[in-house]
Amino acid sequence: MNNLYMDQISWVEYQQRVEAGAVVFLPCGATEQHGPHLPLGTDALLSTAISADVAAKVGGIVAPALAYGYKSQPKCGGGQHFCGTTSLDGATLSALVQDAVREFARHGVKRLVLVLGHYENQWFVAEGIQLALRELGRDCDLEVMRLEHWDFCQEQTLEDIFPDGFPGFALEHAAVIETSLMLHYHPQMVALDKIPDDLPADFPPYDMYPTRTEWVPPSGVLSSAKGSTAEKGARMAGDIAEGIAAAVRHEFALES
Repeated sequence: MNNLYMDQISWVEYQQRVEAGAVVFLPCGATEQHGPHLPLGTDALLSTAISADVAAKVGGIVAPALAYGYKSQPKCGGGQHFCGTTSLDGATLSALVQDAVREFARHGVKRLVLVLGHYENQWFVAEGIQLALRELGRDCDLEVMRLEHWDFCQEQTLEDIFPDGFPGFALEHAAVIETSLMLHYHPQMVALDKIPDDLPADFPPYDMYPTRTEWVPPSGVLSSAKGSTAEKGARMAGDIAEGIAAAVRHEFALES
């Protein structure tokens, strides 16, 4: 099998594969606290690993991840007050995505998939894509898909993993989903013995500025990561990779 990673092949091989119609996957993560048991790079690590799984199924290429994301928000990432969380302004992220999309179009890429692993990135990435396509003009034949990988977890899988009720993706920051996926893809980076005992976050239905940091559990984990396993991660990873691959084949009219 050809190497999946753009930064590990020559420009000559990359050009050949692009000209042959390969789908390019651009992981979009963040550098953000994920509690005391997961690394700061979790979002980029997971979006890259998932992109590689999908690329292997559709003959694609995985570009180097965008490793900085939009500002961490208290209700879905804990907030900006944690040491190590290193974020971009929304306009900066949109401009970064705009430049990247334009460059892939210049390469001759016709099918580009942005795989988001950071909850706060969604609309700023969408803005960057739209600005790039406007800049490229109507004659450009690049098609772009944007997705958040967690949306491909099947309902039955979530019911089985959360028999007491699914808390929602926003509160799953550094909790069972991300911890289990990291145990599946990067077990050496997970410190299970450091999973905190904080109670789940209980946020009001509004935001305050400056941020009320006392709303956020001290560990930065928004719901419990206890019960995370590599087996749960493998099941979710299977859902996600199969679901994304099916969407890519459908939207880009690829053969199965």
